[in-house]
Amino acid sequence: MTRSISRRTVLSSLAALPAVALLAACSDDSGAASVVQEVATPATPTESAKVEAPKPQGTVDMSKLLQPGALPDEVMGKADAPVTIVEYASMTCSHCAHFANSTFPELKTKYIDTGKVRYILREFPFDPRAEAAFMLARCSKDNYFPMVEVLFKQQENWAGVQDAKSALLQIAKLAGFSQESFEACLTDQKLLDDVRAVQKRGADEFGIDSTPTFFINGNMYKGAMSIEEMSAIIDGML
Repeated sequence: MTRSISRRTVLSSLAALPAVALLAACSDDSGAASVVQEVATPATPTESAKVEAPKPQGTVDMSKLLQPGALPDEVMGKADAPVTIVEYASMTCSHCAHFANSTFPELKTKYIDTGKVRYILREFPFDPRAEAAFMLARCSKDNYFPMVEVLFKQQENWAGVQDAKSALLQIAKLAGFSQESFEACLTDQKLLDDVRAVQKRGADEFGIDSTPTFFINGNMYKGAMSIEEMSAIIDGML
């Protein structure tokens, strides 16, 4: 999954890449920088139906999954929570945005804030715009999760537009970035390398090939699950 795009190209590509190439960014089966069609469709259960817990699509060793990587984990929730969720996401993935905007707020209220779940978000970008968005979130320091939230909510305003650089700059300025700090963040070669290393490790060691992918106490689930589906999984672990 490693690519040879330079740090300067990350900036220039924000304006150069065609919008259509960035509207389907939830899977990449080529192992290169190309973006292919989304594969993870959110579930839409009926209100009257009792939702059963989805079956896991694999398992991983939690001790290995939680080992430190190239970047320190961004974590919400209590360290001793009985359930740990690790999500791999891409910032230009519409299904990731759907989960972030529709499911995550209730997940946070119902499980993370109550000490039942510890949640970790890891970067799995499929294109330079997703890389840039994650870099800006990392440069936000303590505002990582608020920046991710805003970027997902505003995804249509920057991920698929002709001049993504200007669109991201406007969002970044609202988060306290200057033109100089914005440019400095997106030309930070080490940060770019580290973001890519997180993605490569996810693909090589844990078999991730689409986003969002969740590991819930070591069980793998692919796709933007509803709160009902996640509750069915989590409640069975409490």
